[in-house]
Amino acid sequence: MKKLSYTRTAVFIWTLVVMLSSSVSSQPYQKIIRTICYFSDQPSTKDIEKLYSLKNQLQTKGFVVQTLRLVSKGKDIQILEENIIDDSIMLGIGTVSFHDASQNRKIFYNSRTSMNVDLTNEVINFNHVEFLVGMMNENPRKMFDFTYVFNNPNSTPYFPAANFKKEGFSIGLQPVDMSEGCTSLDQWLNRMKIAWDEIHSMFKRDRKFLGIDSCTAPLYRGTGSLVGFVERLGYSFSESATSNMWAKITTFIKTENPKPVGLNGLMLPCLEDFELADEYEAGNFSIERNLFLSLQSGLGVDTYPIGIDEDPKRILEILKLVQSLSNKYGKSLSVRFVSDGKSKIGMKTNFKNQYLKDVVIRPL
Repeated sequence: MKKLSYTRTAVFIWTLVVMLSSSVSSQPYQKIIRTICYFSDQPSTKDIEKLYSLKNQLQTKGFVVQTLRLVSKGKDIQILEENIIDDSIMLGIGTVSFHDASQNRKIFYNSRTSMNVDLTNEVINFNHVEFLVGMMNENPRKMFDFTYVFNNPNSTPYFPAANFKKEGFSIGLQPVDMSEGCTSLDQWLNRMKIAWDEIHSMFKRDRKFLGIDSCTAPLYRGTGSLVGFVERLGYSFSESATSNMWAKITTFIKTENPKPVGLNGLMLPCLEDFELADEYEAGNFSIERNLFLSLQSGLGVDTYPIGIDEDPKRILEILKLVQSLSNKYGKSLSVRFVSDGKSKIGMKTNFKNQYLKDVVIRPL
């Protein structure tokens, strides 16, 4: 009888564990698409119609679609904006030469278009720094729409790194929100896998479907913050930096994506993940730690604040270092600094940008 009692107790405990586990995994969570991006050599209203059709298809499957984007191959910014008058569509001209970026920067300043410059094989000098400083002084809000890239893959839907290679569309999620209610890293990773498979099954027969960019793409606080999720698992951000957690995430998103395209890496946007911005202000996300994490699993320096009095030599050193690391390890990296055009080191920013958390600026 005693033995039977133990057995019943064991069964009861096991049943309770299963029920609790099921309860956690079945908690509702949002499946957010950060962006659907169409790549077109000759942008037209047909491309916009396609974007809205894709949005409708995803929404019927329970996905929330945040933005629609279109990238054309090095097209004239003014012509692109004249062709696409729907100003809810975010626009990009992909990768342009540094010469063209410099020659057309006034047009860029007054546009709603993103672009990037590839420095993978360039001899980096103060001209590249002065381009950033000039933007910081003349139109700092456009720093959000510009990045220097190194070994940049094509067809990522994420701006401003997006670059045209061939006609078609790619999809990028905001997958950290799917971590809501998760009590383990594996549980969140499996939810991402389910979402990727669902999207792939929807579009795998569409010849224009380029693939899914499985970047982590955090945003804001709470369920959207990757740092917040790590802390909910019991790690401090500083502790996690020397664990294998980040590498494990990147390995998963690179190997389990059924149709990968683009960056497929760990995004650590300093000021878009508001809890990461808190770590920055606390001195826990220095440029050195940013590059350390980028080297093992990340995508580079992203929405990282700089003061208007930052030493240009320091900016030059960082650009050269990122180029060296990218080429040495053959991995995609980028540098996107942001400034409000007024704040010096030690001052608090005022970006007036809903996607960027205001912080007290630290020296690079």
